[in-house]
Amino acid sequence: MVKKYYESDADLGVLKGKKIAVIGYGSQGRGQSLNLKDSGLDVVIGLRPGKSWDAASKDGQKVMPVSDAVKKSEIIQILVPDELQAALYRTEIMPFLSDKKCLMFSHGFNIHFGQILPPQKIDVIMVAPKGPGAMVRRQYEDGKGVPALIAIHQDYTGNAHKIALAYAKAIGATRAVVLETTFREETETDLFGEQAVLCGGTTSLVKAGFETLVDAGYSPEMAYLEVCHELKLIVDLIYEGGLTNMRKYISNTAQYGDLTRGPRVIGPEVYVAMQEILKDIQDGSFAREWMLENLVNRPVFNALTKADEEHLIEDIGREVRAMMPQFKK
Repeated sequence: MVKKYYESDADLGVLKGKKIAVIGYGSQGRGQSLNLKDSGLDVVIGLRPGKSWDAASKDGQKVMPVSDAVKKSEIIQILVPDELQAALYRTEIMPFLSDKKCLMFSHGFNIHFGQILPPQKIDVIMVAPKGPGAMVRRQYEDGKGVPALIAIHQDYTGNAHKIALAYAKAIGATRAVVLETTFREETETDLFGEQAVLCGGTTSLVKAGFETLVDAGYSPEMAYLEVCHELKLIVDLIYEGGLTNMRKYISNTAQYGDLTRGPRVIGPEVYVAMQEILKDIQDGSFAREWMLENLVNRPVFNALTKADEEHLIEDIGREVRAMMPQFKK
């Protein structure tokens, strides 16, 4: 049974008097660091000069070079993209990790796949909000929180678990729920969810549905509305109460089609493909492929991204959304 933690299980005092360095100021870096600051903690942002430095300064954050932030802090939370972490760690973080410091992540990729090999005499933990940084911030400001996962890779000081819970509380996660996991479980399930369902599976399903309708002679606008625009309505219902809740709000016709036709679309061959994707994640094949892709300047990544950006569904989507007042800035 997974362990669950709430507000009363975490002591913010564990972090009092400690300086926390947040390395990176993207979506998660900004959201988490502002929440930490508003929780009364001593936060510094470690960055290289550029737009992020300017943005953090504009938000009233204390900003300094990465190496200086690491030197002056007891807790170092690395929130730069996965593919950049190892190189940054080797040059600007590792040389300044003295004993008993705490190295923190919000995704286990680099630890689990051995891209970062931390020294033995530090704590290594993970606090992973299950939502984008903007939502982490927005929920905190509304007095709520985004659920999070915690995991302990190394507990040199004996306080790693308390630090993880305190940090989770400081970013608002204990207002929702904090679940305990491992670096391996978080990394492999997260990658699988992104690839097979949440991003890869969903976008491929939407494009296939759109192309099927357009190829059959239906207008692209109608196809977009039916297979893409309305997807949010269904996902929101599932988010609020699961599959059963969603089926309470759709028509009997839709539910019968769901139950009888859905398994024809997502049939046995999909399960086989998902098992292959999971195996590639588990044995490190995907991690190796992604690291090599970055070493050669992402030719596959860039080509596939460009092709999807030029897909008809994107052009039609912009036209349809332009008709709707709620999408006008």
